[in-house]
Amino acid sequence: MQTWKVGILLFDDVEVLDFAGPFEVFAVTTINRGQADAYQPFEVSTISETGKLITATNGLKVTPDYSLVTAPYFDLLVIPGGMGTRREIDNQVLLDWINKRHGEVKWMTSVCTGSFLLAKNGLLNNKRATTHWASIERMRNDFPKINVVEGMKFVDEDRIVTSAGISAGIHMAFHMIRRLLGTRVAEETARFMEYDIRFDEQISESRDSF
Repeated sequence: MQTWKVGILLFDDVEVLDFAGPFEVFAVTTINRGQADAYQPFEVSTISETGKLITATNGLKVTPDYSLVTAPYFDLLVIPGGMGTRREIDNQVLLDWINKRHGEVKWMTSVCTGSFLLAKNGLLNNKRATTHWASIERMRNDFPKINVVEGMKFVDEDRIVTSAGISAGIHMAFHMIRRLLGTRVAEETARFMEYDIRFDEQISESRDSF
């Protein structure tokens, strides 16, 4: 049975739904739900720079599973956004870690302004990418080598998938489930979560056809 390890980066002032949305989608995905051979194809864990408690937006406190040093291999990494990215974009330790992990993971994803941490490393140069609608022009001005796309929930560039603001990370996570496990599993997961999603509306900025 194929299992993928998903890592979600955390830092102070990270937007809650940016990380909690994808965490929930990946964590509840189940193959053959309700049957004897049911299994969960994603192992999801969280990372922060030191591994110590972080304070997300609106005061939510979260204790990560790993530090940058102790974090294991991941197949897929989620870089969320939030006001904290305005500080972390100058955190060279974190940027170096993201850059190193980009060379190791199968897929690097971002939510909201998490894309700025990828952009600062040059990982989005000459690629299409998106971010929160309120930060579109800032991304265009600060990173002119990026083809910034607006009005889309996510943009798929194969190994890198960026998503728009906050709740768009949920759409990105469902898209990755669809890529890896097919439409049926994605739809069953959405139904379990009672989340309304239209997969046929998400294809125009994706390199994949289903």
